[in-house]
Amino acid sequence: MNTVLVGAQWGDEGKGKVIDFLTEEADLVVRFQGGSNAGHTVVVGDRKYVLHLVPSGILHEGKHCVIGNGVVMDPFDLMRELEQVESWGFAVKGRFHISERAQMVMQWHRAIDRAEEAARASGAKIGTTGRGIGPAYAAKVGRSGMRTGDILKPDFANIVREQVAEANRRLKALGAMELDPEEMVNLYQPVVPALMPYVTDTIQFLHEKLDAGASVLFEGAQATMLDIDFGTYPFVTSSNPTAGGACTGSGVSPRAIDRVIGVIKLYTTRVGEGPFPTELFDKDGETLRTRGGEFGATTGRPRRCGWFDAVVGRYAQRVNGVDFWAMTKLDVLDTFPVVKICTGYRRKDGFVYTTFPADLDVLSECECVYEEMPGWQCETSNITDYDALPANAKAYISRILELIGGKLGVLSVGPARETTLRLGI
Repeated sequence: MNTVLVGAQWGDEGKGKVIDFLTEEADLVVRFQGGSNAGHTVVVGDRKYVLHLVPSGILHEGKHCVIGNGVVMDPFDLMRELEQVESWGFAVKGRFHISERAQMVMQWHRAIDRAEEAARASGAKIGTTGRGIGPAYAAKVGRSGMRTGDILKPDFANIVREQVAEANRRLKALGAMELDPEEMVNLYQPVVPALMPYVTDTIQFLHEKLDAGASVLFEGAQATMLDIDFGTYPFVTSSNPTAGGACTGSGVSPRAIDRVIGVIKLYTTRVGEGPFPTELFDKDGETLRTRGGEFGATTGRPRRCGWFDAVVGRYAQRVNGVDFWAMTKLDVLDTFPVVKICTGYRRKDGFVYTTFPADLDVLSECECVYEEMPGWQCETSNITDYDALPANAKAYISRILELIGGKLGVLSVGPARETTLRLGI
């Protein structure tokens, strides 16, 4: 069973926990897009592990983990993360693999990222993490990027010098400080011996494993509403974190995919700039943030919080072809006497959108249409059987499924591994 797992909102849905849960049945876990701007959190007992580039499957002994060609990888971030994983007691060598086709995020990409964001007018800022992800993908599309396989070449130092010279022209135009080419060459020399053992033809590796009957879990970062094509453009990431990206980002055929699992939070959050129709600015929003621990795993920024948006959920189901939902953070809603679901966006003239509009200006002219349902006002984090959930909690979940489509496969009622209820998958 080969599975694609994607986020269905604006990220931070709890993908790390669900991936960790599903990894038990997989032989390989493949990260197919994004970079170190993502953060996946896994809680095991009293230990919390946060991963940014390395697939969450690394926390399971014997599982192979792959960084696919669709990823943009900062070599220093990766080196630090691999050291951290080993310090946690998990072996890396022999079961971690980097595609030679994966793009690298270099220091000049970070410098350009910061300079471009600083140059934008206050109302036009994207809310980038400043980690160089966008410029690295731009270089890839512009056919001037650096691939991981470049570290295997004897003229690696000259490639760095040429890249820095080109980047300096861009930095100068932005009024930013230029970089010293020789300093960059010296900076990146340790990368070669550190990462060379992991760089390989992962397409060949994956297909050999698939031909041998291995089960693969494809791990996406960010989420549907941050997709460069389908998200709230331009307030998006620079890759395709939707299900289609699993194939283009790994070199595996769509025919090899057996199912798509969408991870969706039972309320909605977002980090950074961009539209967020159900955002709350009152005590309910603060309660969601406090009870949910809604602070970015990568940036530490407080997340914007709001009620569940069924328009977004239904849109994500269609774009990804979600077979099963992994619903998370039910327990965060335990204290609310009333819970709300957004079912549409009403324009001033009365027209109601029930699908997500491509033109973001439309959203500024709309208000959310809400359904209210009674809360359950009792603790759910200690429940291990779906049937034991409060009737109102089950009614809330059932109504959401009616609105967005798909089946319930996993329900999470807390952050730990043990608070995961498996249903139907």
